[in-house]
Amino acid sequence: MALTACGSDSDSGSDGGSDAGSGGGDATGKIGVILPDTESSVRWESADRPALESAFKEAGVDYEIQNAEGDAEKMTTIADSMIGSGVTVLAIVNLDSESGAAIQEKAASQGVATIDYDRLTLGGSAEYYVSFDNTKVGELQGQGLADCLGDKDANIVYLNGSPTDNNATLFAEGAHSVLDDMSNYTVVGEQAVPDWDNEQAATIFQQLYTAADGKVDGVLAANDGLGGAAISILEGAGQAGKVPVTGQDATVEGLQNVLAGTQCMTVYKSATQEAGALADVAIALAKGEDAETTGTTVDSSDDSEVPSILLDPQSITKDNVGDVIDDGGQKAADVCTGKFADLCKEAGIS
Repeated sequence: MALTACGSDSDSGSDGGSDAGSGGGDATGKIGVILPDTESSVRWESADRPALESAFKEAGVDYEIQNAEGDAEKMTTIADSMIGSGVTVLAIVNLDSESGAAIQEKAASQGVATIDYDRLTLGGSAEYYVSFDNTKVGELQGQGLADCLGDKDANIVYLNGSPTDNNATLFAEGAHSVLDDMSNYTVVGEQAVPDWDNEQAATIFQQLYTAADGKVDGVLAANDGLGGAAISILEGAGQAGKVPVTGQDATVEGLQNVLAGTQCMTVYKSATQEAGALADVAIALAKGEDAETTGTTVDSSDDSEVPSILLDPQSITKDNVGDVIDDGGQKAADVCTGKFADLCKEAGIS
């Protein structure tokens, strides 16, 4: 499937009146999905978009998917356009809670049901929240870094995600809940990276690394992009592969870094599984039905509880990179290129 990362591009389609979902009856109306960007992670266009397209096409529902390209104003414009075009269900991955809540308020005023996808909109009004257990993601990262560091005394730097992303807060809280109880580890630097920007991450990590006089033994990086930025600085210092770095999203680059030993682990969140869960919720709403949930998530802005579908993430190390390939999260042909071909064979990936 040919993919595009252009924010002005959108996909829409309908397969007519085929049965949608497991609740019986046909889905009527139209589903809109707004993805956040192409910079914070390649997952949005390479994984989520095709998974969502496949789920909606299989269900036979009318849909439209667009990407806001990291621009909150553009996301608002896209949302207005989708509402005007007749969507009855709107799912967003907010760029910040304030703009996301405003979109949801306007949608509600027009009778459009809303869903928070992947990120909870604090102070928002979404009917449902579909994501992974993001605190657990951070716990897996913290435990993964501890496993790589072992029992020795170690200095740790945290390279956290965007301060406007509630998920980033949960990742950091989860990691701290594991690592803060280990007295042999000392935090020598911690900073959030605006907009998950990888170039800023490299600059920030260089500053933190310099401030610590290069005495950094481990890096808790919130995703593979930030991890790759830290690795680039460590390479310049001759420390890549010696200083364990975490990640998230199981991107091609992240998996290659894990195989090469410059990144000690990543966290895999199946886009197919998450997109399938979103499709189930969106289709249920389009049919005027309630969706099945796994529990609720507390909105910390007002202590309200949002009905939620939270999925389980998976820790990925060199020993189980093949799990991502087998699940369809990445293709062996993409990961096992050039110098990584032999590393894939050693890991049992063909």
